[in-house]
Amino acid sequence: MPHVKVSPALPDASTLDVEIARLRDLDVAFLQARSRNVFRRRTSPHLPRHLLFRILAYRLQADRLGDLDVESRRLLDCAGPPDDAGKRAVDSNRPTAELRPGTMLAREWNGRMHRVAVLADGFAWNGKTYPSLSKIALAITGTRWNGPRFFGLRDKPSKEARS
Repeated sequence: MPHVKVSPALPDASTLDVEIARLRDLDVAFLQARSRNVFRRRTSPHLPRHLLFRILAYRLQADRLGDLDVESRRLLDCAGPPDDAGKRAVDSNRPTAELRPGTMLAREWNGRMHRVAVLADGFAWNGKTYPSLSKIALAITGTRWNGPRFFGLRDKPSKEARS
């Protein structure tokens, strides 16, 4: 988004609060018109009201209080696409062990030891090949499990992390 001033500098924070409160009361058509005046281009007709409000409120605050510093902008630019954020969060918060073909996994369930061989294209258990550990955990227990967790490949969250 290009940097564009929403309005002249506001004299104090209470005026900023009043201006944002006024934005909150506008309907979509007025928010679109305000956005068109601020950014000098039409907004997408599919942009929901709550996002239009937030965009305009952010611009007001940035103009009055200052925009992001250079380091914050650089960090956000390097963060990658928002579509991948959820995957990155899951990947970094839930470490799993790297498994090489030939590795044997063992798990005792209901008094019986189950051994699983890691293959290049899946996992072998009881003479059958499975695409995932979760499918094997389902076959063993009869209920859905996270396969890596069932076989002890994922760390359990510590008590400090859970609280």
